[in-house]
Amino acid sequence: MENSSSGRYPSASLPPAYMTPGSSSFTDFLRAQAPELLPSGRKLPEGSHVQAPHGTTIVAVTFKGGVLIAGDRRATMGNVIAQRDMKKVFVTDDYSAVGIAGTAGIAIEIVRLFAVELRHYEKIEGVSLSIDGKANRLAAMIRGNLDAAMAGLAVVPLFAGFDTEAPDPDRAGRIVSYDVTGGRYEENQGYQAVGSGSLFAKSALKKLYDPDADADGAARAAVESLYDAADDDTATGGPDTVRRIYPVIVTITAAEGAVTLSEEQTAAVAEAVVEGRRV
Repeated sequence: MENSSSGRYPSASLPPAYMTPGSSSFTDFLRAQAPELLPSGRKLPEGSHVQAPHGTTIVAVTFKGGVLIAGDRRATMGNVIAQRDMKKVFVTDDYSAVGIAGTAGIAIEIVRLFAVELRHYEKIEGVSLSIDGKANRLAAMIRGNLDAAMAGLAVVPLFAGFDTEAPDPDRAGRIVSYDVTGGRYEENQGYQAVGSGSLFAKSALKKLYDPDADADGAARAAVESLYDAADDDTATGGPDTVRRIYPVIVTITAAEGAVTLSEEQTAAVAEAVVEGRRV
């Protein structure tokens, strides 16, 4: 049957590939039809090393009834601050979010493609991917960036999601970290951090983490850990009350799904942390 667009606009019909049933993976479709559009489809000259802006510290924390992911706003390029207000935490579907560390441009492109991948799967299959399926799809995308990673353009995301099929809704928050080869590692201790300031952030979370905290308590712990990371890592930006630049925080719960906290909410948490650190 002829598609409606070709009937109304004979010169603007869709290519046959768009009308042929295929994989539920948008990435596989793109790889077959336009591989040059994939983040991994661009070949780098041998021996090349590009200096590009890098995102830094991301933290994730589970709490009673959900999970939270937060990131600082600074991007660096060598010893220079490339951007002070970069967004590095993204909602990818109703019950998941991803934070990025590493080469910012490629990382953002991968996360956007990942979000399209999840929507495409849901439209084709009629159901959402499972939490493990989402984590595995992201791992495959990171694995596809290995050549660029070997040239210094690594991407290291942190995945947070709510498992709607978990037997205990209070413990349904899930956190998955990755390495540059696409290896995925589920975190069972309830918190994780990636990026240049992750050592300091994780050390702070080790002391602050409370599995029975609510979303507000988890947000406070996350911002405290980012503050500690910024205190010792030059590539991590702390709360900037002068410019009103605060971390981006996403909470994921059964009732509300994945929600980005408003600037007012984040500012209240960050300013409370700063006030608490005054000597």
